[in-house]
Amino acid sequence: MFKRIASEALGLSDIGVIVEPKDFGSVDADDYLFHEDGEKIFFLIKSKKDEYCFTNLALIHVDGDSAVSSKRSIKRYDYATEQIEHVTLETAGTIDMDVELKFSIGGEVFSIDVRKTFIEQLKDIYKALISIGKRQRADALCRDNAPLALEAVASLYKINQVASPEAVSAQFLDVLKTLNTAVLVSYTKRDFGDVFVKYIHA
Repeated sequence: MFKRIASEALGLSDIGVIVEPKDFGSVDADDYLFHEDGEKIFFLIKSKKDEYCFTNLALIHVDGDSAVSSKRSIKRYDYATEQIEHVTLETAGTIDMDVELKFSIGGEVFSIDVRKTFIEQLKDIYKALISIGKRQRADALCRDNAPLALEAVASLYKINQVASPEAVSAQFLDVLKTLNTAVLVSYTKRDFGDVFVKYIHA
């Protein structure tokens, strides 16, 4: 008990380790995955207080109040709705015990200290997060362009060219379906399993 309090006081409890894939089933975050939807863990950082779980669909943060408390808060950041930005990796100096992975997602800023012996694994997640952020920015640009394209097409037609109210309704539904498919499917990537497979070397 006293060792845990000492670690808390010295800040050592925040230094994380990389959990191996064979142990993913034993972490707290695994209980909050949408296994029914094919969600799975690709990378996990664990400290005495927190877990940072990177799945193919989201970042799940198991947030602990302190190293001496069992209270946990579960926070989920879906890649489809939360932008990853400002990814940096600060390597350790000669006497440092840890390296630092920093990024923001959905406006929340994360700064995660990890033992410097895991630097090679951190390089992998650094690359994956950078790649996810690039795809998210490209998708956002495409979604912004979709209404502009719709306006350009609409300007080519006049309302009196439509044969009947039924035709107006049919065309409206067709255009809406096409626009929704473009915005919500084609240009909103939800599953980044392929990115993690490419960059994470377990």
